[in-house]
This record gives sequence, structure tokens and C-alpha cells, in this order.
Amino acid sequence: MKKILIVGAGLTGATLARTLAESGCQIEVIDERNHVAGNCHTETDPETGIMIQKYGAHIFHTDQDQIWSFVNRFSVFMPFNHKVKTISNQKVYSLPINLMTINQFFSRAFSPAEAREYLTALTNQDLPYQDNFEGRLQKLIGTELYAAFFYGYTKKQWGRQPRELPASIFERLPIRFNYNDDYFNNRYQGLPELGYTDLVSKMLDLPNITVSLNTAYHQSLKHGFDHVFYSGPLDRYFGYSYGRLPYRTVDFQWFRAADDYQGCAVMNYSDELIPWTRIIEHKHFTYWHNFEDTVCCREIPKECGESDTPYYPVRFASNNDLLAQYQALASAERALTFVGRLGAFKYLDMDKAINEALEVARWYLQTL
Repeated sequence: MKKILIVGAGLTGATLARTLAESGCQIEVIDERNHVAGNCHTETDPETGIMIQKYGAHIFHTDQDQIWSFVNRFSVFMPFNHKVKTISNQKVYSLPINLMTINQFFSRAFSPAEAREYLTALTNQDLPYQDNFEGRLQKLIGTELYAAFFYGYTKKQWGRQPRELPASIFERLPIRFNYNDDYFNNRYQGLPELGYTDLVSKMLDLPNITVSLNTAYHQSLKHGFDHVFYSGPLDRYFGYSYGRLPYRTVDFQWFRAADDYQGCAVMNYSDELIPWTRIIEHKHFTYWHNFEDTVCCREIPKECGESDTPYYPVRFASNNDLLAQYQALASAERALTFVGRLGAFKYLDMDKAINEALEVARWYLQTL
């Protein structure tokens, strides 16, 4: 029986633990926090009874049958089609940009073909293509929609001018010429009825899995294990020997209110001068319950300092050399694999994190 140490009890670590344990390995999972489920941790607000997503909104969505089947082993998933609203210049619109957004913004009643033609006329197709976030969007939707919905929000989210950001950031933001206002296009969308922490706890519930919380990793812990899977920050593992990899983090400002604060789960704020990017109203995630009062959270992005929790890897061309240095150190490690959003230093949706963990587990089992 192989003895495995998994650092981190988030979705990546829990998927690895479950898969390897079911194959007969003895698993020890450690996490420096006092709970499992990582950044998708859920807990009950003591004053209202509302289940809150402690580190920001997480809606599970995927097109992969095997991933959907995997998570449904551990929780009943309630249907949830994520719909986002945004406030721009004191008016509310639907996101992603769709035919309703376009018609509202321009006070028109366009058909899909008319909307396409109108936006094409607004863009200067003779301008040279600029391979950055701002250039791609302005080429696609023109300067007015870009300024109203993307410029301020993106600048707040990343702390940089949008023209300095890669065009690839736009890949997650569809533009639709119909009235579909679903945020995601995936076949499967939902939320675990009892929360993500309950789901992850059930994933880790096997006799050959032990979990130790409030336990930080240090190098001496890897002795006595056949393999270590490390999902903590890549640069931290090597003592920041080349300097710190850049992350964005979030300040969460929690507040309670009576009744219903904003009428939806997620309200974005596109204007640059409003410091938060969005307000989350958590009771709208658990629509199958009724609550008189409400719990909300403003999210204010900022650069990640030494004492902050890293959330979004800033993986741009400007830091490729630094990342390559750490990746070279990682590849030289033996019996240790770096996994997950922090270990691989890349943004991962939840289904992608699970899928990559399943692939890593299969790879490891094939090496035995």
C-alpha cells in the first residue's frame, strides 16, 4: 500500500485523495486552514441561517459527463442557471452582453441581424488588430459597449490597464445576439444542496484517508511518504527564492440587510470609480430555502501582499521568465507533483480542477 501525502484539502486535493484511496493507497491530507473545500468553502451564517460562500461565488458548471457524474456521487446538485446583472452609469443591464443588453443600452429594438450590423458600423474595421484585451473587444463591440461594461471592471479586477492584458482573458466572456442571459453555456450547471464543504467532506470520508487541519506544510513532512501532491503556492514551496509570483487577491466586506438587498445573487459594478467589482447576495444561491433577512458581500480586488490569500494568478507575458524558473525547480523534484491553481500557477474553473486531478491520479497509478 503506497503512502501518499496531499497538501491542500480543496477540490484538487480531495479529488486526488478520493481517487487514490479507492485504488488502495493510504492517504494523508493536510490543510493550513481550519476547514476543507479550499476557496469554495461554505458555512452557515449564525445570525440568518443562510449558507454563505466564504471566499466568493462558486457555481459548478461543466460539459463533461464524467465530471458531472463524479461530483453527483457526493451531493445532490440543485439546478442553478447563473445569471449576472451589472450596474453601469446608474443603470442595470444583463451580462454577458446579449440582445437585451444591446437594445437597452442603445434604446433600440434590434433583431439579431440588425444588432450585428449596428455594432459592425460602430467599430472601425480598418484599425490594425491589437492582440490585447482592449483591442480585441473594441474591434468586436466598439468603444461604447467596451467602456460601459469592460474597461472599469477589468481595470479594477486586474489592477492594470486593459490594453496591457492578454486577449485570452476575453475567452470566458461570450457576446450573444439573442436573449439568452445565462452566464455559462455548459450543459450541466448547479449547486450542491448542502454546500461545497459538505461535498468535499464526503469525498474525504474513507477509512484510508486521514485529514489534518490547521497544519501547514514544511519540507520535513514529505519524509516517510511514497509521493507528495502539493497544491499550495508554487513559489512558497521554494521559499520565494526567485521572488514572488504575482497574484490578485480580494478584500471581502460583509454586511447584512433586511429582506432582499439587490434581487439577484451577483451584481457587477462596471464603473471604474466604484471600488468593488461585485456584490454577492448569498441567499439567492439557495433559492430552495426562504429567509427573511439577507447576507451580502462586496468584493474589492487588490494586489496580493505577503500576508494576503492568493486568488487569481497573474499569468501574463511579463512574468513568464519568473514562472519558468520556478517550473524548472518543480520539474527537478522527485516523488512530488505540483497540482491545482496555486501549484500549477494558472486559473482553473472547478470542473477543470477536478478533471486535472483525475488525470494526475491516473498518471500516478499507471507508474506503480
